[in-house]
Amino acid sequence: MGFSKDFIWGVATAAYQIEGAPYKAGGGVTVWDMFAKKPGATHHFESGEVACDHYNRYQDDVNMMSELGIPNYRLSISWARVMPDGTGKVSEEGLGFYDKLVDSLLEKGINPFITLYHWDMPIGAYHRGGWLNRECSDWFADYTKVIMDRLSDRVSNWMTLNEPQCFIGLGLQSGQHAPGDRHDFPQVLHAAHNALLAHGKAAQVIRANAKKAPRIGWAPYGGPKIPLTNSPEDIEAARQKMFGNEGKSLWSNSWWSDPVFFGHYPEDALAAWADDLPEIKPGDMETIKQEMDFYGVNVYNAQTVKMGEDGKPEELLHPTGIGRTIYHWPVTPECLYWGPRFFYERYKKPVIITENGIGLGDWIMLDGQVHDPARIDYLHRHLSALKRAADDGVPVHGYFQWSLMDNFEWQEGYKHRFGLVHVDYQTQKRTPKDSAYWYKEVIRTNGENL
Repeated sequence: MGFSKDFIWGVATAAYQIEGAPYKAGGGVTVWDMFAKKPGATHHFESGEVACDHYNRYQDDVNMMSELGIPNYRLSISWARVMPDGTGKVSEEGLGFYDKLVDSLLEKGINPFITLYHWDMPIGAYHRGGWLNRECSDWFADYTKVIMDRLSDRVSNWMTLNEPQCFIGLGLQSGQHAPGDRHDFPQVLHAAHNALLAHGKAAQVIRANAKKAPRIGWAPYGGPKIPLTNSPEDIEAARQKMFGNEGKSLWSNSWWSDPVFFGHYPEDALAAWADDLPEIKPGDMETIKQEMDFYGVNVYNAQTVKMGEDGKPEELLHPTGIGRTIYHWPVTPECLYWGPRFFYERYKKPVIITENGIGLGDWIMLDGQVHDPARIDYLHRHLSALKRAADDGVPVHGYFQWSLMDNFEWQEGYKHRFGLVHVDYQTQKRTPKDSAYWYKEVIRTNGENL
């Protein structure tokens, strides 16, 4: 059976990680520009001020994608590049950049999948409360309308938010990501609710204003669980653990996705967090629950679970010596089997893997090439697991490799390289790695060579 004939193969990037700071070209300052100036916030004070200079080199990068046989490209738009203060004034220079980029992609036969928010809030919106301000969802809806008016005559695939678990949990609870705040749990839940309202309002704006029939999804962080064995008990334990809510942590699949697809928060979280819950006004859940066309999800690894002797799911430690990425993430290919399977079972929507990849310490070798067999092995194993999910009847509609090219890796700066293409940050020279040519062949054969 394998992947469907119209399977969506692609690569993904994010605006702040590759473009260069928007304030240098008619846009505004983002929370990440601010965060990178805090002592110790990022590796060696590194930021996305220049990054891969994609803003100035986009045409070369589009040409490179075409040469590598990439048919679909997931990109994000910088809110601050389009609306420097987060509301009000629109930057024609910033909006024009995305206008030109979309045209260039389409001229090369590359289909754009646009994410509206990938963590880079305009600092003006942050100074007015950011996600803690309920009005932020309306600002985001206004921004979405600007994008629809300009780009929806050519773009039909949209994602609202990327990994709200990260920009809320890491940005406003632990302080590891921009803006670097540490709020109490009630405030964190309040911000999370406002972010979900932003998702719902953006989806409404897309449906009401898109000039081409839209396909709408989003791209949350996916935390799959893998059953220790194929026994019904272990499979059920993994399923329960994957959608359960424990402790005061928003690294949850159900807290975010149940409102989007079911129109209510999960009961276990409502009970556990009863004293911390945000105000939910009449109509909020109806706003959040908008019709989605697919379940987009970013998946990199998973934990293994078994059913304990007491009848409760038990999460296991990773085996000693398990393969690790440069991020120290475990290499667990079965995450792309069980993740899509469990997400489809619960939410009944086709699954698109919106991010999956591996961070390594690649460098240009003596022959002038970048040989990255570990990345090829990682992708081969994960795509094989995804193919097995498709074989078993899970409607897997697409896969976006993270990332097209090495880039600014948030608080880790430029230490980690996730790209299929090596970037020399001193010269901005691009060098496709062995994995880029390997992935080109996977796309050409629709995964039949796996």
